[in-house]
Amino acid sequence: MNANGITFDGPHLITHLDRFSDAKVLVIGDIILDEYVWGDVSRISPEAPVPVVEVKRETKMLGGAANVIHNIARLGARPTLCGVVGDDSMGSHILDTLSEMGLASDGIVVERDRPTSRKTRIVAQNQQVVRFDRESRQHIRPDSIEKILKFIEKNLGNHDVIVVADYGKGVISASLMAGMRALLRGASVMLAVDPKTGNFEYYTGADVITPNHHEAGNFCHFEIIDEETLIRAGKQMLNALQCRSVLVTQGRDGMTLFENGGAIYHIPTVAKEVFDVTGAGDTVIGTFSLGLASGLDLRSAAILSNIAAGIVVGKLGTSTVEPGKLKKVITG
Repeated sequence: MNANGITFDGPHLITHLDRFSDAKVLVIGDIILDEYVWGDVSRISPEAPVPVVEVKRETKMLGGAANVIHNIARLGARPTLCGVVGDDSMGSHILDTLSEMGLASDGIVVERDRPTSRKTRIVAQNQQVVRFDRESRQHIRPDSIEKILKFIEKNLGNHDVIVVADYGKGVISASLMAGMRALLRGASVMLAVDPKTGNFEYYTGADVITPNHHEAGNFCHFEIIDEETLIRAGKQMLNALQCRSVLVTQGRDGMTLFENGGAIYHIPTVAKEVFDVTGAGDTVIGTFSLGLASGLDLRSAAILSNIAAGIVVGKLGTSTVEPGKLKKVITG
């Protein structure tokens, strides 16, 4: 099948998509609560040159690593989340939401003196007016790292893929990743990483890393502006990080997969309209990891994640995609 220049075997993708319910994925990373305040703007404040938003409704959604498992769960699997929340109402809301979704929360550590990471976006006339964050970026406590590593060790044999969702909020650190690599040594569990600028040295030896082109350029110390710089960056990352593959996402330009062995595949976007990229990276890493867990090769898993991302960027706010919608796009 061919869509927007992408050639793929539709029945093959759907066969593996139907296996997602059997996939076992453990997600480790920064848990965030995404808040949206929706309203209208009809005037400018007399106090300052800023819009006055008349609030109509408010919503709370899982964000960060929690949105990754939300994506995975909506695709039919039952993922496990591991991370840290604060002993506050926002942390309780996240734990309650996971419970309502039928997902376990015993991999989540509660730190009494740490706030739950929260991003609040004010949206008016379908445009984000401002965002404000309440969080701590300090590394989590050593005893929290120890609890997470013990949880991974205890549950390692029950998972096909571990996803590291790094948002730079303090959960992912050199010591945590070193401990995780020691646990993974000799295990048949794949490691997929959604990286954060400044932390790339933590991810050495991963099976796949999914930076966007800005993150890849920052790591390589040059701007990715064309195909030549893109290819140079992909090869440099493969070599420097000794990983199995690198999937560079490029927004409207799709994504490019670099495999350790020389293969390079460019996958054009299937998005008809890019409305909001919030959470698109979570959809990519979630779908990609499920594809690998269900037996897809790297290229096919990348194509499937590209299709999923093309769906969510056409929606406003943190979004997910369901198997039925994916199948509809795959079959045309």
